[in-house]
Amino acid sequence: MMIIQTILALIVTLGVLVSIHEFGHYWVARRCGVKVLRFSIGFGKPLYTWKDKNNTEFVVAALPLGGYVKMLDEREGEVSEADLPFAFNRQPVGSRIAIAAAGPIANFLFAIFAYWLMYMVGTQTVVPVVGEVIPQSVSEKAGLQAGSEIVGVDGVDTLSWSDVNIQLLRRLGDSGGIELHVRSLDTGEDDVYRLEISHWLAGVVEPDPIESLGITPFRPSVPPVINEVVPDGRARAAGLKTGDQILSINGEQVAGWNEFVDVIQESPEKTLQVEVKRGAELLTLALTPAGREQDGKVSGYIGAGVQIPEYPEHLLRTVQFGPLASVSEALGKTWDMTAMTLGALKKMLVGLISIENLGGPITIAKVAGASASSGLESFLSFLAYLSISLGVLNLLPIPVLDGGHLLYYFVELVRGKPISEEKQLLGLKIGMAIIAFVMLFAFYNDLSRM
Repeated sequence: MMIIQTILALIVTLGVLVSIHEFGHYWVARRCGVKVLRFSIGFGKPLYTWKDKNNTEFVVAALPLGGYVKMLDEREGEVSEADLPFAFNRQPVGSRIAIAAAGPIANFLFAIFAYWLMYMVGTQTVVPVVGEVIPQSVSEKAGLQAGSEIVGVDGVDTLSWSDVNIQLLRRLGDSGGIELHVRSLDTGEDDVYRLEISHWLAGVVEPDPIESLGITPFRPSVPPVINEVVPDGRARAAGLKTGDQILSINGEQVAGWNEFVDVIQESPEKTLQVEVKRGAELLTLALTPAGREQDGKVSGYIGAGVQIPEYPEHLLRTVQFGPLASVSEALGKTWDMTAMTLGALKKMLVGLISIENLGGPITIAKVAGASASSGLESFLSFLAYLSISLGVLNLLPIPVLDGGHLLYYFVELVRGKPISEEKQLLGLKIGMAIIAFVMLFAFYNDLSRM
């Protein structure tokens, strides 16, 4: 069931974003008087087709990993004398620039709309309160205290852990200091702590900025009570049942669920004597965790779950704005995410961010499925971010992409004549090679993570 949901989330995600991108090209092309022959969502064999009054063929194809708008163009086939004024290549350079830029612009506009809708409806977030500061970490050395709320990072306000994480991600690979603006929950006083970093998390695959600073977010204490037992798992085999409270392991008292999980993960294929309380009865069970490899390390698991307690009301925050204020917030959020994406690309090129963080369709599918499961606001946020990424990537000056076409057209605008067909063809081949390499490498990363 989870696999089906993940696949459906991927199809919806790519379908929406590709449709928006290609509709941008289509809409502006029609306004510029260009005849559009085909508007395709997906590649390969057409599954469904229809034509409008302008004889444009609309296609939904079998492979939902992209799309295209095919316009009348003398470079791609014969064009009748009567249709020459409607050919793309016959349009003034300004019109061609507008058509090429329309796809990425449509992606940015969609992101603004998605964020606007999120802020209008309102999102519930967890207040970024520090639960624990790890000893000897940069946060402890800076003097950061547990129980304080992070209200800003480097001068940017943070209303949630997501905001904190995004601002920290912008500092990957940097050296110097990260300024955390915090507020004491006890006194209400504000303070600023400077956390010293040097080539921070440079080259790290899947970095966790918050954890690397030695900060553990506050979470309600979770009692070690079994809430779910997986059939055919080691917990069921040992006799654990729903409602059992874990008291001790090998004679050592267990205070919370996380402590129980830590012992299980550290004990693959080791038999543990687990004391449990079942109603008024005390039992001792022999539990042997199974082993599985994660990130090159074998850890134990037993196939049991816990009921997550609710956060206290004072640690939950609803972020909501009116219609006009939501526009301003959405514009600011889109700008911040665009800047972060561009910064990440730059750092990846110079080696400050590992290229192993590149993700392909499998990663997109997994994140799409997870965000869809988390609710509409999470899925909208993911769509907005992916739409921004699609817009940014398509504006890169690489032939094949919209940015490569724009580069040619701007050169033509300056020179007063287009670049020769031979040079454009060479650029096309180079661009295709670059894109093919990046796509294959991203797909390889996906498989490696699996």
